Amino acid sequence: MLAAVLHEPKLIRIDEMQPPEPGPGEVRVRVRAGGICGSDLSYYFKGKSGDFAVREPFVLGHEVAGEIDLLGEGVSAQPGFARGQRVAVNPGLACGTCRFCAAGMPNHCLNMRFMGSASTFPHTQGMFRQYIVVTARQCVPVPDGVDFAQASMAEPLAVALHAVRQAGSLVGARVLLVGCGPIGCMLLSVARRAGAHRVVAVDLSERALALARQLGADQTVNAADTATIATWSDRRGTFDVVIEASGSPAGLDTALRSARAGGTVIQVGNLPARQSPVAANLVMAKELCYRGSFRFTDEYAVAADEIAAGKLDLRPLMTHAFAMHDANHAFEVALDRSQSMKVHLTFD
Repeated sequence: MLAAVLHEPKLIRIDEMQPPEPGPGEVRVRVRAGGICGSDLSYYFKGKSGDFAVREPFVLGHEVAGEIDLLGEGVSAQPGFARGQRVAVNPGLACGTCRFCAAGMPNHCLNMRFMGSASTFPHTQGMFRQYIVVTARQCVPVPDGVDFAQASMAEPLAVALHAVRQAGSLVGARVLLVGCGPIGCMLLSVARRAGAHRVVAVDLSERALALARQLGADQTVNAADTATIATWSDRRGTFDVVIEASGSPAGLDTALRSARAGGTVIQVGNLPARQSPVAANLVMAKELCYRGSFRFTDEYAVAADEIAAGKLDLRPLMTHAFAMHDANHAFEVALDRSQSMKVHLTFD
């Protein structure tokens, strides 16, 4: 089989590998499409994502969908699994036994194996390859009519669903979304479905803001409009809930200043390591609820079903698709927010 392997920053080679064989309880999936994520971009261009540095040849990718190619022992008896079945693939495999899994927090599993992550060494290889082996429980069946690239959007949508869940009820809430990249735009769509009364989106990119309006933002503001943004901090803040999805210290500062006293700030964006100088005293002075949101728990299956049922149309976010052999060019396009939003690779 062929795999897109990162050998050094800005260099992916298409390498030949031995196809993996499924063991008991596992399936082999023929990968058909995969989305390029912000962490993939960071690995590709910087050789690291946050504190996790690439130390060996590394297959990227954790947002994929494909079709079951081979069943391991014991899987055939499970309903919904057969050769040729289309599936979205959850990239995370929690151990189920550590103290966080026992507490219902599998996204913090002490023994997590998250595909396409350099958090462990040897790294947990990713899914930008023609075949992968995963446990059957990582696969969520989707109907034949669902495009593979659409199905692969279940992973980032699960991130958005988990973040909105962290915020509590949004019914009637005034919501500010800081950052309108792919995750940010999904957060916007989910917040609207969750009953937000008014959603305002802020970003530096006019193209991203135009897409946010298309997806239902009541108001969009360019981050360069500091005069408008400054008014949000007047009279002890404006918004009931602020979701920070830009991954920038300036974005988080805006979030903390714009939330009303007693409001909630959810940090989804991955800030640069040890580079977050913000007005943290506002958490105390305005009695803010400041929460992080990390990956997802049981939201993956919900996300796949939302997409399959057509409850959320994420196609406006899907701007480009490239063959695996054009992976380096695909990453360059994905970095350029003036022309792209969500970029996919195909593995036919």
